[in-house]
Amino acid sequence: MGSSMFFPPVFFLLFVAVSGDSFTEFVYTPFSASHFEFIDSGGTFLSSRNGTFRAAMYNPGAQSSFHLSVIHVASNTVIWSANRDAAISSSGEMNLTVKGLGISDDDGNSVWSTPPLKSSVYALLLNEVGNLILLDQYNGSLWESFSFPTDTIVIGQRLPVGSFLASSTSSSNFSTGDYKLVLSSSDAVLQWRGQTYWKLSMETRAYKNSDYIAEYMALNRTGLQLLGRNGSVTVIQVLLTTSDFQIAQLDPSGKFIVKSFSDSKWNQEFSGPADGCRIPFFCGRIGLCSGSAFTNPTCSSCPSSFHVTSQDNGGCLPNSPYSWPLSCNSTGSDSQLNLSAVSYIKLGNGMNYFSILFYEPVKYGVDLSTCQNLCSGNCSCLGIFHQNSSGSCYMLEDELGSIISDSNAGVSDPLGYIKVLVGSTPTVASSGKRKFPVAALVLLPFTGFALLAALGFLLWGRRRQSKDKEIKLGHMDSRSSEDMDSFYIPGLPKRFYFEELDVATDNFKTLIGSGGFGDVYKGILPDKTVVAVKKITNVGVQGKKDFCTEIAVIGNIHHANLVRLKGFCAQGRHRLLVYEYMNRGSLDRTLFGSGPAIEWQERLDIALGTARGLAYLHSGCDQKIIHCDVKPENILLQDHFQAKLSDFGLSKLLSPEQSSLFTTMRGTRGYLGPEWLTNSAISEKTDVYSFGMVLLELVSGRKNTSRLQSHNLNDSSSGCGQSSSSSGSGLVYFPLLALDMHEQGRYLELVDPRLEGRVTSEEVEKFVRVALCCVQEEPSLRPNMNTIVGMLEGGIPPGQPNFDSLNFLRFIGRQFIEASMIEEGTERNARGLYQESNFFPTQTTVGSRACFSYISSQEVSGPR
Repeated sequence: MGSSMFFPPVFFLLFVAVSGDSFTEFVYTPFSASHFEFIDSGGTFLSSRNGTFRAAMYNPGAQSSFHLSVIHVASNTVIWSANRDAAISSSGEMNLTVKGLGISDDDGNSVWSTPPLKSSVYALLLNEVGNLILLDQYNGSLWESFSFPTDTIVIGQRLPVGSFLASSTSSSNFSTGDYKLVLSSSDAVLQWRGQTYWKLSMETRAYKNSDYIAEYMALNRTGLQLLGRNGSVTVIQVLLTTSDFQIAQLDPSGKFIVKSFSDSKWNQEFSGPADGCRIPFFCGRIGLCSGSAFTNPTCSSCPSSFHVTSQDNGGCLPNSPYSWPLSCNSTGSDSQLNLSAVSYIKLGNGMNYFSILFYEPVKYGVDLSTCQNLCSGNCSCLGIFHQNSSGSCYMLEDELGSIISDSNAGVSDPLGYIKVLVGSTPTVASSGKRKFPVAALVLLPFTGFALLAALGFLLWGRRRQSKDKEIKLGHMDSRSSEDMDSFYIPGLPKRFYFEELDVATDNFKTLIGSGGFGDVYKGILPDKTVVAVKKITNVGVQGKKDFCTEIAVIGNIHHANLVRLKGFCAQGRHRLLVYEYMNRGSLDRTLFGSGPAIEWQERLDIALGTARGLAYLHSGCDQKIIHCDVKPENILLQDHFQAKLSDFGLSKLLSPEQSSLFTTMRGTRGYLGPEWLTNSAISEKTDVYSFGMVLLELVSGRKNTSRLQSHNLNDSSSGCGQSSSSSGSGLVYFPLLALDMHEQGRYLELVDPRLEGRVTSEEVEKFVRVALCCVQEEPSLRPNMNTIVGMLEGGIPPGQPNFDSLNFLRFIGRQFIEASMIEEGTERNARGLYQESNFFPTQTTVGSRACFSYISSQEVSGPR
């Protein structure tokens, strides 16, 4: 990264500093500097050519601790420090010699130095991007500060895979803190003391391409990127406001922040994690953190049986008679923990922990007692989270962070237990000779026997209760129960008995929706939680294990814009799914109903939420999921018009035979991409097409394929003897009308009439352009969902659709009108319109143009 131009030795003489107050971009060997020597300039001894950066012996705080630092002059921000963990006094020196760069304290002892170099050093350069470079006499780079980053990278700097940024302890203490940003070949990951708590790919603003391997992270004037193939492909990208100076920094608080400097102030462009409560030590050890990504997190209390302390950087301590167990490092290799003194404090419902999202359980299919025993026998284990429905056991090891107070946590979520000691500190065996109590030799065997007997009695009692429960439920299929117990699927959500859901739904009384996989009913669980219960029909998965395997995948998908699966039932022939209840129902009821019109901003929020949910399914999950039935009926609304996608992942429940007839079961008239009609491969771009059709319906407030009095259009562009959008029947195919109006720039004519005067042409244009890009005939031309999110957010300009790839809309529009006329009773030869032998279009000729009639999407979809 150093300059490649050759400067003969005499050239450097032009840059020799004539005094402590005159700075140049070069100093050459031998050279030394201390803050005391350059006190009048604030320790500065080197400046980049245009004065953008300076190198100084710098003191970040009031104490006498000085570091060799590179500083951005305009903002007075340190972007790199050498001796961050070995501060020196104002008299300590930086020494430039032919062997390299070194820093020594007052007594001349070395506290930091560059590694051995391949040749002798001639000069030290500070260039205009803030890189401090050691040069040989031929101007070749021997060492660069950019290759040894601290907590910050700047424009022009690369952070290669395998390297990391480490936070400072505080803004006034440059020593290495507890947080790291580690770069892998697929992601940028935040860690606290080795434990992951955030990934860049999780962010909705991160546009991910998982087909390539990242080689380095870089920051440019428009965004933060993970790049591969020597910078020719983008693996992950976060688009930012264009700026001449930006930094990406791991803040002492544990947040990864990208900010730009302009008009003498910093502007934050990006921050992760957005939710402060996801920062592991935000409230200290076991401190309760409440809040969300949209509210300021607060540290107001401790869990029950704990109290606030000012020790250990804040946080909480267990109440008497409990105390913390000694860690592995504290007890020593020959120490033994008194297991009889180990106890567990239950954290209660609604409490979560940062690491649960990022680590697999240490054991599956175990009960709470077994999970606790695993922790008790491990001195590095300080607590557990246990999920009763699946038997998943998570260990909290080495360090304890803050507890997240999660109001969205469900009854099936894991419960936390913190390991403590009852009474005095643990028994520690010392290296000296210590007499073991004689009474213990006598009592311990009897105590162990008594404990074993008690445990056996407890297990017998539990088994008896389980059998009693089965008897009370009565109608349970015994073979079904045995089948479920004969295997274990990791990550399954809560399993319900059919009788429980029958009671919860009042014998499936209140129907709230229906779809290709079955009907949905409103239910109320015993804890008063309102749920939506879907009765699954048309399921092709034969085995119960296969069904549960797919449900486990769906149940482990969590995103703000995806309806949460809370549980399931697989008993006998019954297959039911239990979802969170969305109180505003589906989008089609609100958008196409007779109630108040949805305002434009609310429509934008719905579109953006749906796009984010799809983007997560396509690129944010461990397994890519293609929805295959994106439509307003599957977009559910919560308060404030928060949109959530439902029915995702259910296509996995189809058998191979049923998959070949996928369109019959799942495709919905008006939302099928052309690839369904031509037997082409189905990909995530199929969802993009459907999403584009939904966008157009959000614009118009009506179904794309519903009957509407024709606009008076004078358009002969179709060349088929009539308007490309309409016919004499007064019918309009809205996607084709949108294409016509886009070509003419008449966007406001497309808007829901109920919004007249409350939306601008520019706002509608963005929606229409994004929608038309989505519905292009060639899937490869359609943008991915991450890009669509960026377009709707405004970070990416809306694309310009390819008109050649939209011509098929004219043929579908004509076919729609013809099919509608047939439905009205017009005498036509239907066999001439539909090709039953294949899905390819039939061609007729009018003048010099060819007109096509695609197979009806009604015929492909089947009746709904």
